[in-house]
Amino acid sequence: MEPVYRPVIHAAKTLFFLQGTRLTITGEEHVPRVGGAVMAINHTSYLDFMYAGLPAWPHRRYVRFMAKKSIFAHRVSGPLMRGMGHIPVDRHRGGQAFKDAIHALKGGEIVGVFPEATMSRSFELKEFKPGAVKMAQVAGVPVLPTTIWGGQRVWTKDLPKHMGRANIPVMIAVGEPLEIGRRENVEEATARVKAAMQAQLDVQQAAYPTLTGEDLRWVPARLGGTAPTPEAAHEADESDMKRTRDKFTG
Repeated sequence: MEPVYRPVIHAAKTLFFLQGTRLTITGEEHVPRVGGAVMAINHTSYLDFMYAGLPAWPHRRYVRFMAKKSIFAHRVSGPLMRGMGHIPVDRHRGGQAFKDAIHALKGGEIVGVFPEATMSRSFELKEFKPGAVKMAQVAGVPVLPTTIWGGQRVWTKDLPKHMGRANIPVMIAVGEPLEIGRRENVEEATARVKAAMQAQLDVQQAAYPTLTGEDLRWVPARLGGTAPTPEAAHEADESDMKRTRDKFTG
């Protein structure tokens, strides 16, 4: 039974309906019916955790997301996060979160991870942290490369959000499970996961409706958009890291 998670999923689907979100979901068949898996997800929107859970829903699987600890301390989001079995991450002491994730994976859960750690302002894949691959190795489970495109137009950093009826297309893809060898080089395996996700993103971006004018701000500079370059985005990220408080702590 999922007395908290199940209603939240229905609430999310209702929200998407009211927003007119045009969802395209592919690769649902790659989500295992049973057993653990690490779902590695790119990160461009505050709603990515809601989008990423959708491909697992047809099999009635629930994704346990790893999220920053401050969200769990918030009086509204905290009870929901704990009720859904998500995993708090203390960025200064990540050992406990890693142990909690391994416990969940070995218990047959799907654990959602954002390998970039923070949202990408450039909408390009950032450098991947090795945690997702390490968890898959230790727990003996596959990695599900999962990519989302279009969600940044709904709600992302530094740009206006469109939470009303905006009829925005959002694409979600789950690739074939990647088996990570027990003794495989972690850096090489991480690069393999990133390459698989980049290939998926390339397909989604090519199929996405063409954006023009002001809407080019949602498009990476590499593709002719006006989003920050990865270098400019990195500078903004560095500034963020100097903060001691965020929207959930202050």
